[in-house]
Amino acid sequence: MVQRICLGNVNCYIISGEKGAILVDTGRETSRQMVLEACRPYNVRLIVLTHGHVDHVQNAPFLSEALSCPVAMSGADIPLLRDNMLQPLSARSLLGKLVLGASIKSFHKDKIPPFVPDMVLEEGASLDAYGVQAKIISLPGHTKGSIGIDVMERDLIVGDALMNLFYPTVSMLYHDRTAMLQSAARISGMGARRIYFGHGRSIRNREWLGHEIHRSSAI
Repeated sequence: MVQRICLGNVNCYIISGEKGAILVDTGRETSRQMVLEACRPYNVRLIVLTHGHVDHVQNAPFLSEALSCPVAMSGADIPLLRDNMLQPLSARSLLGKLVLGASIKSFHKDKIPPFVPDMVLEEGASLDAYGVQAKIISLPGHTKGSIGIDVMERDLIVGDALMNLFYPTVSMLYHDRTAMLQSAARISGMGARRIYFGHGRSIRNREWLGHEIHRSSAI
């Protein structure tokens, strides 16, 4: 089961199974107690970070200690924990450029407490050992190390590989646009899934590239 923890404009998720639970992303410091309380009813055994941006990772060291569980992420994004500006972002739409401006301001202002992830996750890694039937999929583009979590081939947590801030679309911000579009195409090809975004409400999977082209031409 996937439970959304809505923290304003960013989401965290709890994936729960019969033998444990996983927390996906951790939100900002201002929301740390809210996330911790949401985790209390569950046996959280692992924290998975979809990518290295501050709004998704700032509470990771605090929650790791509070919940007595390790933190895992892609090795490609570990350098972002020191400096979110190491992978410059771009945007094409007007809304995307507004979001980009706010993001860059946050990257400069909001600091990530120093920590080293306990585990490095790669494509295909199983999370069964932590109590849930799920695996890691690589979704680069928004960042080099962006990952998703495929839960029982039914639910797909995509981090910021896709967004639903104003409307459902491929990521408005990207480090590598070609890789971002390839990741969106991969998600489309996974068929019937419920898509859980890092920003916005969940929806059913769809053809993301055609939708992105339509939006780009209209904005």
